[in-house]
Amino acid sequence: MSTVVAVEYLSLDGIMEEPQWSRPYFNEELQDFQLNNLMGSDALLLGRVTYEGFKEAWPSMSDPAGFADKMNGMPKYVATSTLDKGEWNATLLKGDLVEEVTRLKRDVEGTLLINGSAQLFQTLHAVGLIDEYRFMIYPVVAAEGKRLFADKGGQGSLNLVKSQISESGVAILTYQPASA
Repeated sequence: MSTVVAVEYLSLDGIMEEPQWSRPYFNEELQDFQLNNLMGSDALLLGRVTYEGFKEAWPSMSDPAGFADKMNGMPKYVATSTLDKGEWNATLLKGDLVEEVTRLKRDVEGTLLINGSAQLFQTLHAVGLIDEYRFMIYPVVAAEGKRLFADKGGQGSLNLVKSQISESGVAILTYQPASA
């Protein structure tokens, strides 16, 4: 049985798209947070757009901490209706997304990590398939862009299980779904 963990960059107004606004605030604390998220995961669960961006960037990277090696070597499950071939250790999820992720949660051991992937996040959130939410909330109002929580349903309460404020002012908040 696996756990689905979503790690997202957010502005104060809930924008998650193309977070260039995060760069001035990104420091060693956030780097360590992201390293720990990746190293504690067994596979990535990504939407097509995020997958394609990562696939373009990561294979040519290396770093002493091993982030790039882990990113490049781990299995990836990609939600797509347009790709025909999985590359970069990817398995394509082409059927009903909720059924596919439910099957993955049942059949795959470990932690499935979501980064970015707004549509994937929104779909899984709406049906309660995300087990933990880790948000990095930056002290920025982006005003325009894709919102993490869209008008697709998935209302519900979350319990704060951990919080931290980085030296650069980023709130790192970890939530789990509240019990009914």
